[in-house]
Amino acid sequence: MSQDQDTPYRPPGTRPMTTKLPVDFSAFHQMHRPAYIRWAETILNNRSDAEEAVDAAFEQLLKVWPDVLTKENPAGYAWRVLRNITIDTGKARGRRPVLLDMAAFETAALLQAVDPIGQLEESMNLFRIIGELPPRQMDVMLLLHANDLSVDQVAAELGITPAGVRSNARHAKRRLRQTLGLDAANLEEGHADDIAR
Repeated sequence: MSQDQDTPYRPPGTRPMTTKLPVDFSAFHQMHRPAYIRWAETILNNRSDAEEAVDAAFEQLLKVWPDVLTKENPAGYAWRVLRNITIDTGKARGRRPVLLDMAAFETAALLQAVDPIGQLEESMNLFRIIGELPPRQMDVMLLLHANDLSVDQVAAELGITPAGVRSNARHAKRRLRQTLGLDAANLEEGHADDIAR
């Protein structure tokens, strides 16, 4: 028996959906799911776990969708739900968030480094420090740099303004420079670079 083209695919053994999804929820899901998956995969280092966490977040949001829409910042609320479920998924799997520890092995800088071992140690230290940033700063840095989103895209995902994204990135970079022991001149130069972006 073949499925007709208008009938959505359903895995064997699952029940058909008896209710239609709200149009605004479907649009929100379609708009945010790709970035949510990339971020969760960055945290969990596993595509399947990331998809499971994101699906669980959307299921939770759907249950309270009318309430979500009454929030002052629905995108910010949804991001907090995603963040909490992703962290809980990692804990349930007996893992801590990995924050790209393994990506240090694949960086172009490592391949081109005069001292690959020194570069590796520096990269691993940087990822550890990123993991110690306040949650909003860490999210901004990962979305901007690990997931290559623009400032405007990050603002839309986190439910904050582009100025808020730039401010969080600037504070995160300042904290990273201080933790890595870079001098004050580099800090000021970096601040000027951040403003230019």
